[in-house]
Amino acid sequence: MKRLIILPVLLFLFSCKGELNDNYFTPEKAVQYFKKIENICNIDNGKLWGKNLYGPLMFVDRSTRKIIANQPDNNGILKEKDGIYTGIYPKELIINNIAITFGGTLFALSPLPGEEDNYRILSRAIHSLFHRFQETIGYTSSGFNTWNMDEKNARLWIKLEWKALQKAINSTGEEQQLAIRDALVFRGSNRELYQKYSADETRFENYEGLATFTYILLSTNSPEENKKRLFEYLDRIYSFQSYARSYGFIHGALYAILMHQKEFDFSAIRSENTDLGNIVKELYSIQLPVICRDVAGSLAVNYDIENIYKEEEKREMDIKGRLQREISIFTEKPVVFLELESPYFDFEPEDIHSLDTLGTLYRTIRVSDNWGKLTVDKGGCLISNNLKFLRITAKGFKEDKNRISGEGWHLVLNNEWELVLVNENYLVRRLAP
Repeated sequence: MKRLIILPVLLFLFSCKGELNDNYFTPEKAVQYFKKIENICNIDNGKLWGKNLYGPLMFVDRSTRKIIANQPDNNGILKEKDGIYTGIYPKELIINNIAITFGGTLFALSPLPGEEDNYRILSRAIHSLFHRFQETIGYTSSGFNTWNMDEKNARLWIKLEWKALQKAINSTGEEQQLAIRDALVFRGSNRELYQKYSADETRFENYEGLATFTYILLSTNSPEENKKRLFEYLDRIYSFQSYARSYGFIHGALYAILMHQKEFDFSAIRSENTDLGNIVKELYSIQLPVICRDVAGSLAVNYDIENIYKEEEKREMDIKGRLQREISIFTEKPVVFLELESPYFDFEPEDIHSLDTLGTLYRTIRVSDNWGKLTVDKGGCLISNNLKFLRITAKGFKEDKNRISGEGWHLVLNNEWELVLVNENYLVRRLAP
């Protein structure tokens, strides 16, 4: 199985000669938000993860790529003014909630929302600070491929599991015990069906799910607000047409909340291979059948399975309609093929749609890989289910040295790569030695 591998990105560093744009995130606002974030981290002060999460943090404006940081980098690239440090984020790099080494300093990177939203700014910052903390303890993600989560049976099981987990979080005593058992039975049924993806699912749920749990817990002021934000996020992801690149963000968080209710010591987690479902099973002394699917069907009637079937039937009809409308875009010559070697993706989960066995359609996406950087603003691109190939339409094709564009997309190739015409299609490949 080919897995999505996330590798450190080589930085091409730029110094900043300009000023911050006159938008909502003024220097004064930036200082205020840095203080808010530091205060949130100081209130926790390591109680959750054994270490205060506050550290080097940079916000990046997607439209201007301006950096607004809370401290300088080791190489002196960021320039201080009005109590903050500014610079330009390299065009070659993806902007996402990650930890990244810039100027010799490991920063938490947080994209600024398009408009001011206190919760989104704070939660995104803590999200990226948590990933930075993971990097500092050697707890990094080796990537994951969970495209199976777009298959009908997997979606049925995951929806049932979510409903049981939500019930468990909202209840106590025997009712909670039974709901947790049901959730773990549905989880077991799913993994029995897709055994070869279990390790990737665990990594996804662990790495991103714990990030979601952490930023929601620290960014809210009460258990009631915590659950409100958690279930709002669950409802949002529940509505997505594709779960392959999104479900783990909420799934791991739901299990982590149950662990937190038992005062679990999260500082004991030091690996992305930690199965949160197993931890919950032990904490709540849950007994499971040898084969979960033997009993899962009878339990499903308690979790609105008939309505879930209807939701999935509608999704299948939508996919068939999309296939009829859009299949020619990615199958009729000429198209541009890019092989994925060590990709990093930046996208909005709402923009993802399954095209069945053809792969997954991303309406808009930014991809960086060994060959360079691709930006798709409209029209979409199709990524194979094994995460091995990406294709885009060659309509409107233009080439100017290493800068290539088409209808709704543009590609910047790195040195040692070229675009060649093969059987009426375009293929990106390494230059021959």
